[in-house]
Amino acid sequence: MGRAAATARMPDDVDEVSRAVLTASRMLAAISARSLSDVEERVTLPQFRMLVLLSTQGPSKLVALADLLGTAPSSTMRMVDRLISTGLVLRETNPGNRRETLLRLTDDGRRTVQDVTRRRHHEITAIVQKMASEQRATLVQALDIFNQAGGEPLIAQLDETLNP
Repeated sequence: MGRAAATARMPDDVDEVSRAVLTASRMLAAISARSLSDVEERVTLPQFRMLVLLSTQGPSKLVALADLLGTAPSSTMRMVDRLISTGLVLRETNPGNRRETLLRLTDDGRRTVQDVTRRRHHEITAIVQKMASEQRATLVQALDIFNQAGGEPLIAQLDETLNP
């Protein structure tokens, strides 16, 4: 079967879909790495993931962040300590329960998330512009389903993410 015929049919085989997603993930990982190049002295990819979660979730408890990241609280605490030392995250007392500590982004942390997201947006836009409009519509539908299945919160408004 030729490449055009393979592209025209809808894959329903789990392995075939997995291969396509893995290929896309390699490209997205490369975009992610390039988007972090300006801040890689201060932020690793896992640390950036935490910054994004704090950006979308708002002030959070350490245990909740560890759960969302799928890491042990002790590992998450070390990551938090590094982000605090770089001025991207603050640790503060929960005003609703003074025995709890909350973690939140600093203004610099919020700007970092915005800048990196903006760079990713530009690169992804350049790729998406090469696709036909019906292909873009199909991709949006497929990725929304994929993100929902994976438990990834959708970005409500791109403008809010890039320029809150």
